Amino acid sequence: MARSTMEVAFLGTQKTEMEGAKYVKVFYGDEPDGKTEHGLSIIGMAVADDHADEVFAAGAHFEPLEMVRITFEVDRGGQNKGKNLALHIESVKPREQAQRPTQQPTQTAKPAAPADAAKS
Repeated sequence: MARSTMEVAFLGTQKTEMEGAKYVKVFYGDEPDGKTEHGLSIIGMAVADDHADEVFAAGAHFEPLEMVRITFEVDRGGQNKGKNLALHIESVKPREQAQRPTQQPTQTAKPAAPADAAKS
């Protein structure tokens, strides 16, 4: 199976459980075609079963429209068509805190003011 990544605007993750089966999808926005869509083209991608919990939980850490990188594999579908299955999702930009080390404000000692000679 082929593996690929794409960077898109995050919309959400969704989990549905029924009859003992768990289905997870990740939704993202893509550029509209300008003919049938305006704003964002909303696309849903199924998540591979063995990555469902990880991808669903990761969705809680992204803001709507935050740029994310989705790693997916192309699984063989019916009629020789490929089916994209999400494997991993991460932020395109590392978080502020992780990007640069926390800096403690430094205090500089102020020199003592000279005593006023006239007061002595």
